[in-house]
Amino acid sequence: MRVQDLNWEGVEAFLRRDDRALLPLGCTEQHARLSLATDSLLAERVSVEAALPLGIPVFPVLPYGITPTFTAYPGTLSLRVTTYLALLDDLPSGLYAQGFRRILIVNGHGGNSPGQGWLGEWLAGHPGARVQWHNWWNAPRTWAAVQATDPLARHASWMENFPWTRLEEVSGPAERKPLVDLARLCQLPPAGVRALLGDGNFGGLPQRSDAEMERLWQEAVRETRELLESGWAS
Repeated sequence: MRVQDLNWEGVEAFLRRDDRALLPLGCTEQHARLSLATDSLLAERVSVEAALPLGIPVFPVLPYGITPTFTAYPGTLSLRVTTYLALLDDLPSGLYAQGFRRILIVNGHGGNSPGQGWLGEWLAGHPGARVQWHNWWNAPRTWAAVQATDPLARHASWMENFPWTRLEEVSGPAERKPLVDLARLCQLPPAGVRALLGDGNFGGLPQRSDAEMERLWQEAVRETRELLESGWAS
C-alpha cells in the first residue's frame, strides 16, 4: 500500500486500526552498468512487495544517501552525514507525531549505516516507539541465499542486477571480475576510487540468470514481511 496511492483520509483510516509503516532508504550513486537509482529501486520494491498482503503503508523512498566515495562518477549525489541524520530525525519523528508507533526502516545502501547508530538515540526520546533498521540485502536469510548462489557478490555485481535495475541497451563485460582490494579502496579519494574500480563493480559476475535472481528476491521479500508481522519487541 504505497502512500502515493492514498490521500490523507486513507492514512487516517489506517491509523484507526494499525500503527505500522515502512520507510525505505536508498541512494543515488554509480552501480556500474545498472541504474544510478539501484539502491532506491530495490529498497522501495522489497518494501512494497513485503507490505502488500498486509495492507501496511509504504512511504516514498528517500533517494539520497551518504556516498562520498563515488562522487567522481557523474550522477552520484552524496549527503553530508549531518544532513542525513537530520533528515532521519525529521521523518520518523513526523510519523510518530501522527500516531505511527511501529516503523520498519528498509535500508538499501550500506553507506547509510550512520543512521543505524543514530536510531538508539531517537528511540530514547520517543517512548512507545518500536523501530527496526533492516538492511534488506544482507539480512541473515537473504545473505545466505546470496552466498549459496555465488559467494563472489559485491556492490554493482550480479547481486544487484534485477530486471528492474537494468538499463535497456546498456551492456558491459560478461566475465567474472576479481574482488577489488577493499582495504586499499577505503584509503583513496573519489578520483582514486574511480581509477581503481573502473566501471564501478567491486567484484563478481555482472549478471546471473533471472531464475536465480527471482529465488533470491522472494527470500528477501519473505524475510522483510516476517519483520513486519512478528519482529516487534514487546
